[in-house]
Order: sequence, then C-alpha cells, then structure tokens
Amino acid sequence: MSTVFKRIIDKELPADIVYEDESVIAFKDINPRAPVHILIVPKKEIPTLKDITSEDELLLGHCLTVAKLVAQNNNLEGYRIVLNVDKAGGQEVFHLHFHLLGGRQFNWPPG
Repeated sequence: MSTVFKRIIDKELPADIVYEDESVIAFKDINPRAPVHILIVPKKEIPTLKDITSEDELLLGHCLTVAKLVAQNNNLEGYRIVLNVDKAGGQEVFHLHFHLLGGRQFNWPPG
C-alpha cells in the first residue's frame, strides 16, 4: 500500500507544493509545528534512513540543497532540519522525509 507521500508525489492527493523537480518534492505540512513547516520528500520510495544505500547519497544531498533553497525562499534566517527515523524516533509516515522548521526561536535540547 502506498504512503500518503507517494500519493502526493503521484498527484492522487492535493498538497501545497512549494518546490518540485525530477527527484524531490517539497510541500507544506498539514499539521505545522512552526510558522514555516515544510516537508522535503525524495520521490524515490525509501521507508527510513535505515534503508538508504550508497546509491542514495546524491539524492539525500540534493534534499538538503532543496531545504536550503526553500528556507531562502521563505526568508528564514535560521531554521531546523529534522529527520525522524522509525516509530521510536517519531516517524509517522514510512517514506523518508526531512522537516524544515522555521519562523520562530528553537531551543536546545528540543523538548
């Protein structure tokens, strides 16, 4: 069964897309945790970080480059990139994705 992200990639579900190219899509999170909360999702279906291979290095680097571009497009001076891994790490959708969070002050360590 395909994930909600795969269905967004395939345009079966609507999303507020802020960036898209041949390998990555970025869209606004429907349950934002910050004023700016955008998900950066590789179009290749990779369930978790545990499932990446050396073949995915360029793709994951590209995801971070997209995160930087999206942050710039949103005039974010500072921001946080989050990658949750597996259920115990807070991952809810098992299609690897990065959370770009910004527009407010973040604390360390996270709460």
